[in-house]
Amino acid sequence: MTLTALTFTDLGLLGLAYLLGSLSFAVVMSRAFGLADPRTYGSGNPGATNVLRSGNKWAAGLTLLGDAAKGWLAVWATGQLNTSATVQACVALVVFLGHLYPVFLRFKGGKGVATAFGVMLAVQPLLALIAAITWFSVAKIFKYSSLAALVSAGCAPLFYLLGGVQGWWRAEPPFAWALFIIALFLLIRHRSNIERLLKGTEPRVGKK
Repeated sequence: MTLTALTFTDLGLLGLAYLLGSLSFAVVMSRAFGLADPRTYGSGNPGATNVLRSGNKWAAGLTLLGDAAKGWLAVWATGQLNTSATVQACVALVVFLGHLYPVFLRFKGGKGVATAFGVMLAVQPLLALIAAITWFSVAKIFKYSSLAALVSAGCAPLFYLLGGVQGWWRAEPPFAWALFIIALFLLIRHRSNIERLLKGTEPRVGKK
């Protein structure tokens, strides 16, 4: 199935995926807990890491869970409808882009790490586990959360293809492309972190 063969139903699923991705749990949880808008302090990024800077770990944890859950839900629900791998891969990409460019926040969203993880969890749980282990390993060794996210996301497409070669799962080309594009966008969204990493000014994990 090609993109030109998408039906109106498929396009509707993509629209719903984008709206779901546009829900900013950083903003929702901050309002629920009576916190300041996460776009007004710290890095200004509406994500779990910045919400954590408010000092409320519950709000940050629920933000992380919500952002990951929406990525998982969009792909999982689409799969339950017996849609093609192409449609599911498009949904995976669109829900991720919805988080990055949410219509509800004037297209200024988060960096997408948690949502990308949720997508991977729906695509292949074992892949998500490998990505999580990679994140924790890099973070443990180098003490940089952003570096851990970049390495984990950058390796995800390779892990996915390698798992297919090894017979751990069936690797579908549309999902491989979606994971590659997601990794590329994560790289772009972390460009300021990359600049700080190169300058040696990026905050380390656990540093106040």
